[in-house]
Amino acid sequence: MLLECFRYQCLHRRPAMNPTAPTFQPQPDSGSESPPVDARAWDSDQRVAHIAHLLRSLEAVASESGQSVSPDRHSGHAHENQLVLARLGLATALHTALRCKHAPSAAHALRVAIGCSNWAATLGLSDQDRDHLEVAALLHDIGKIGVPDQVLAKPGRLLPEEIEIIDRHREMAADMLVNCGAPPELIATVVASAAWFDGTHRVVPLSGEQIPQAARMLAIVDAFDAMTTDHVYRPAKSRERALAELFHHAGTQFDPSLVQSFSDAISRDQSILSNQVASRWLADLAAHNVELPWQPIAPTAKERTAGPPLELFQTKLLDNMHDGVIFVDCQRRVLSWNTGMERITGIGGTAAVGRVLAPSLLDMSDQENRRIADERCPTQTALACGVQALHRVTVLGRNGNHAEVDLHVVPVRSADGTLHGAAVLLHDATSEVSLEERCQTLYAKATKDPLTQLANRAEFDRVLALFIDVHQETGLPCSLVMADIDFFKRINDTWGHQVGDEAIVAFAGLLKAMSRSGDLVARYGGEEFAVLCADCNNPTAARRADAIRKNLAELAHSNLGNKSFTASFGVTELQMGDTPETMLRRADRALLQAKDQGRNQVVQLGEGAMAEPRKKSWWPFGAMSFRGQSLVEATLVTNVPIEIAIQKLRGFIADHAAKIAEIGENEIRLETSDKSAANLRRRHDRPIDFLVEMQFVQEHFERTNSQGLAAGSYVQTKALVTIRPRRDRDRRLSHATERARLMLSSLKSYLMAREEAADPVFSPK
Repeated sequence: MLLECFRYQCLHRRPAMNPTAPTFQPQPDSGSESPPVDARAWDSDQRVAHIAHLLRSLEAVASESGQSVSPDRHSGHAHENQLVLARLGLATALHTALRCKHAPSAAHALRVAIGCSNWAATLGLSDQDRDHLEVAALLHDIGKIGVPDQVLAKPGRLLPEEIEIIDRHREMAADMLVNCGAPPELIATVVASAAWFDGTHRVVPLSGEQIPQAARMLAIVDAFDAMTTDHVYRPAKSRERALAELFHHAGTQFDPSLVQSFSDAISRDQSILSNQVASRWLADLAAHNVELPWQPIAPTAKERTAGPPLELFQTKLLDNMHDGVIFVDCQRRVLSWNTGMERITGIGGTAAVGRVLAPSLLDMSDQENRRIADERCPTQTALACGVQALHRVTVLGRNGNHAEVDLHVVPVRSADGTLHGAAVLLHDATSEVSLEERCQTLYAKATKDPLTQLANRAEFDRVLALFIDVHQETGLPCSLVMADIDFFKRINDTWGHQVGDEAIVAFAGLLKAMSRSGDLVARYGGEEFAVLCADCNNPTAARRADAIRKNLAELAHSNLGNKSFTASFGVTELQMGDTPETMLRRADRALLQAKDQGRNQVVQLGEGAMAEPRKKSWWPFGAMSFRGQSLVEATLVTNVPIEIAIQKLRGFIADHAAKIAEIGENEIRLETSDKSAANLRRRHDRPIDFLVEMQFVQEHFERTNSQGLAAGSYVQTKALVTIRPRRDRDRRLSHATERARLMLSSLKSYLMAREEAADPVFSPK
């Protein structure tokens, strides 16, 4: 069935539109001759001949191995051994080729493979099915080897003809796998992973249960990793927001039941599952190492006794420089992108490496505010002339404003005169004090803890309020990491309090060493620490906390008998309407959850909502017109059952110190005080006490389409919200409605809901 669909896909594809696509020549089988294929001008006859040959190759591979082409075949140990061999030989070679072509795509494929293997372990899939899914995930993007560099490394949005080129990479992947002797089931899974569950995607004409389970699982993990990874054109989404996107497209792009299964799977401890995957792969590698045609080269005695390489010092220096530094090759492809460049531009190093350095990547303008065309790139000019260049230009900064910088390009030549590329330096020439410098000033004035020389609890409380004010003023994200040493009492009881103090000092030093300038590291109390991360969102802070956790677990201490100790971490991000108390309480809940789930892990809670635009109100009589005594009335819709919506409401109640005044069947009335709104206004403004009334309604609806493939019963919860002041005199305050809307925005973040026009049937009490 999949081969027939693949035949249909290829015979009904539109011809290529981009004249710059490279020529792709498949290898002929023995006894048959493959027609040459030119991706620049494929007419229908050439496609028919090429695809017919490709399908004959698929059938020949299946017949020669005595296998059926059905994707549901599960017979014997030969198939399992073949997959293991593919993972250790074929997959490694092709994955290495993809890494040489485009390193971010190869890293993405490896993360997707690990994620698929973790999920398969929670589902209890057989080793045969798990091997099949892992190899398909490792190889699902190898067709990008045939995509032109100018399309693959383009920093902006793709044109329609460029999207057509990208769409062909699954077809090229299938051709590569056929000529490498891959099993037909593996090829079918790679091709079918591009299909949409409701059959509306034009690239692969499959739908519903016609799509193999492995392909449906691969599509979900592929999309989740893409959403939670930094890109040049957008930052990474948090895990919660990525899951919400998956649920939003369940039934159309993704299998709804598998989306729910994946959501349940990632709630487990992923570090343990990832370690199991690593152990399993390494065990397979050890069992089949004799079959590999190469052997690792043992280090020489000189290499074993030599000190740290010079590159280590250079890397440390570059990462801690305030100025931006970029290394490019002769084709201006970025080889290195230091932390200073991340600070100036807001583009992460992982997203920038591999891209072509061009003025359009940085939105570069000259001193007359005229855009610099890519053809007049200063780096290209310096490479062509072989001499240094110095220009005063402006680039797009992380706040959306253009920053003035001094651009210095230095060509790099070897002793024999060979040109290898260029070093590009960007010095911030603006007179404005950056956010990092303001945070650094706060840190320099902090009161120290006598044991660890970190900021103490009182200074942390003071700086936390300043951090929130600064980040709310600039609209930039801010994250808080709470850390606690695991089983610290056991260390004191076993080794003594002096060794316990040394463990605290060692952990404090690691936190300080792995933090950035501008961050605040404080000893919150006892063995508990806090890290305020300036200009840092939730996913980035969680990754940094996980890196600290891993380094701590691997660090042996002589005073502990050369053993190590671990720590747990709770991470959260500043949200709309947050106060220092609510943000700290949410981070503490994340830390307690990490402790309850087994310790030595990172748990993140909350969504950032600093840049959320204010929606136009559905109330037709203006912001200061009240129906009854209400200030704000809204209908919030979340795509979860009512039980989950009420669970999410608990976080809002805890973090805002709200009191439950009245509760009924699907109805609740809360009393809370909006202290955060006072921080956003004049300092002498007093807080307003609010009554928040909510009525929850769970709705079931049927979703259908023209093919009827996504038909089924779906559920959503509506929260009918009314916010009013407890005292009538507060309604006359000019900023009362604004504060009520801030309260509504915070409630919307906790429920992960969207706002719709109010139901005309609903009448607040």
